[in-house]
Amino acid sequence: MHCIAEKPGKHGACRREAFTIVELVVALAIIALLVVAVYGAITSGIGTVRMARENLRATQILLEKTEVIRLYNWDQLKTGFVPAQFVANYDTASASTNSGILYYGAVTIAAADTGTTYADDMREVTVTVNWKTGSINRTRQMKTYVCKSGIQNYVY
Repeated sequence: MHCIAEKPGKHGACRREAFTIVELVVALAIIALLVVAVYGAITSGIGTVRMARENLRATQILLEKTEVIRLYNWDQLKTGFVPAQFVANYDTASASTNSGILYYGAVTIAAADTGTTYADDMREVTVTVNWKTGSINRTRQMKTYVCKSGIQNYVY
C-alpha cells in the first residue's frame, strides 16, 4: 500500500495502486498475439526446411539416374534395356517402398532433335520424378544427351 498525505503532518487516506482489469486484458492480448506469431514463424520455417529437403532428394535421384544412364552402352539405350519407370524412397537407408515419401520416376529416351548430321548418334534422355508434399503434387525434371561414342566406351 502506498499512502499519500494530503496536508503536511497529517495522514490522508490510503489507496492501492495496481493495474486495472482493462490494462491486464490488453497485456494478455499482446502476449497471446506474440505467442501465435512465434508459433506461425516456427511452423513456416519447418515447412520451408521440409520442402527444401524434398527438393534436394529429388535432385539427388535425378542426378543418380542420369549418371547411371550415361554408363549404359549404345545398344542398351536403343533397345529399351533401361527401365522406363522407377520408385525411390526419401530415406536412402530404407529399401522399402511402403512408407515415407515416395518419388515416382519415369525415364524417356528419344532421338535428339539437334538439327545436326550426327543427331542419329545421340539420344535425349529425360528423367522426371513426381511426389507429394501433403496434398501438393510436385515434380522435377532433368534432361541430358547421350552420344554413341560417349563415356560408356571408356568405362567397360
